Amino acid sequence: MACNGSGCQSGSCYKDEDATSNQPIKSEETDSTNPTNVCIKCKLNDAVSGYGGIDDGRFCADCFKTNLFGKFRFAVTSNAMITPTDKVLVAFSGGPSSRVALQFVHDMQERAQRNFDASRDRSLPVFGVGVVFLDESAVLSIPSSEMEETVEVIREVVSCLASPWKELHIVPIETVYSSDSGDGKERLIKVMNTVTDPTGREDMLLCMRMLALQKVASECGYNRIVLGSCISRIACHVISAAVKGQGYSLPADIQYVDARSEVPVVLPLRDCFAQEINMLCHLDGLKTVKLSTGPCSSINRLVSSFVSLLQEENPSRESTIVRTAGKLTPFQFNRIPEIIDGNVPLATRRRQKRYNLKSNESVSSESFCPLCNSPLNKSEIVDWSNMDSHRNSDSFYNTCCSSCQFQILPSDSTSIEQFYMDLPQPMVSRAKQASHGNLSLLREQIQDFLLSDGEDEK
Repeated sequence: MACNGSGCQSGSCYKDEDATSNQPIKSEETDSTNPTNVCIKCKLNDAVSGYGGIDDGRFCADCFKTNLFGKFRFAVTSNAMITPTDKVLVAFSGGPSSRVALQFVHDMQERAQRNFDASRDRSLPVFGVGVVFLDESAVLSIPSSEMEETVEVIREVVSCLASPWKELHIVPIETVYSSDSGDGKERLIKVMNTVTDPTGREDMLLCMRMLALQKVASECGYNRIVLGSCISRIACHVISAAVKGQGYSLPADIQYVDARSEVPVVLPLRDCFAQEINMLCHLDGLKTVKLSTGPCSSINRLVSSFVSLLQEENPSRESTIVRTAGKLTPFQFNRIPEIIDGNVPLATRRRQKRYNLKSNESVSSESFCPLCNSPLNKSEIVDWSNMDSHRNSDSFYNTCCSSCQFQILPSDSTSIEQFYMDLPQPMVSRAKQASHGNLSLLREQIQDFLLSDGEDEK
């Protein structure tokens, strides 16, 4: 999955600084679609405008909040993202998108707690919520004082949320390496410094983020990871992925659910625009924070600027981009497995069965890139093997997708060997698994052309 955060804007990570720009303000100007400047829903209050969204000038503040939360709730309930027995981990970067995701998840949990307290049998438990913030100062040029202030803001935001209590995890990104390894930070810096391409560095940092989130969720017992990726960031990822040659794996990154890893990742804000999120933060006074990362001339940043210009010309451009990409066939892991837990309401299970992907509506993928974890098509799998080489680094290079080979991996074999040795263990394990899987698939494909032992003797 990709992101728009500090150092990475590919659209699937939990970073969301781009949503912090152009903070909206309330405007008294009359909108052409609503000549009376009155909310089209309640017909009572003045509509808010000035944020540039597709619904700009249509709703009053209260109806605007209700409408935005309705998008979130429909995405959650239709795709069974959160059920009463779940324990979800919200990735909080401090930006507007992840802040709104945290607030909405908290609102859902608070309502579930009130219903639980009011019920007589108390048969439905209340899902648990945790919050994680990744400290990336090891690989980004962020002053220590600024990072300390950011962490304090994160702690304040989480502590100010009403009960139920939420555990906060402040995790250095170098924890992607095993806890018994004392040189995790040095190895991470060496890996990042090996990547010279600006786009490759952003994409590699995204890969590390997702590994860190999976590690925290797995070790702390969470079974869902909630990201704040909105439709604006996903639109940027659609174009940047096409530019980088990731068209085959693109459908995997733009769905509501991504269960290719051990802990499924869900995107409940997928139908919300960055402009709407900014406006909600402004109206409710939701505190956000933005880390200074400096300029970067990468494909991801260029695409983000291009999509912003398109959106200024027509507020529906981002939605059109995502809807068009949504016609691509998703993968089988783009759904939550069927719920059989009796503690989950029957209505929830029926709703999931109605909206979940059917087997004939998705494609399967057995091989994944060990770096970005994107699914590989059969042509990439067949072309992987250098039969004359037995070095792990060579096998690793050939199991990576073409985008990672071009943007991330070093060009000379010596640097690749060192790069491979400094990678976190999960990436190395994925590479080894891919190598064995590719050999089995290759043998299966040429099985009809192989001679049996009896035929060989003849």
